[in-house]
Amino acid sequence: MSKRINLREFQQNLSNRMHDKSRMGGQLSMLGVEIAGQNYLIEMTDISEVLSLPPMTPVPLTKPWLCGVANVRGSLYCVADMAAYMQQGTASGAAGNRLLLVAERYAFNAALLVERVFGLRDTGRWRQDGQQNYTDEKNVVWRKLDLVGLLGQPEFLQIGV
Repeated sequence: MSKRINLREFQQNLSNRMHDKSRMGGQLSMLGVEIAGQNYLIEMTDISEVLSLPPMTPVPLTKPWLCGVANVRGSLYCVADMAAYMQQGTASGAAGNRLLLVAERYAFNAALLVERVFGLRDTGRWRQDGQQNYTDEKNVVWRKLDLVGLLGQPEFLQIGV
């Protein structure tokens, strides 16, 4: 019988290897995502998991960008539509939409709804404009999503209307 692979353990192992690589001088890979038609990068260590959209339960009297709560293996996560939060429309709800679960180390049961996930990106050879913008080999601009900054914004933390 073949050994079953636990997705959570696989993702944690991948995250640990990437973190070790960054300490040894390698470039830390980031996850490329699309939010409101724009390309963003998020550090892999800032998220714990990428999921397809689970069923969500609406929460009354909350900001329009809060989609509701989702039950992920017995834990409830508040789901924030990042396009709506940035006031750039809303996620389409298409099959390609994904949830990014915020890493446990931040102690937030939050999930970020993004339009789609492009996969890992190695920014080592990309041009960097300051701290937040990158340009890849094809001259496509990618913005870095500052998760720590997002989690510190009072507007993001205050979900009630």
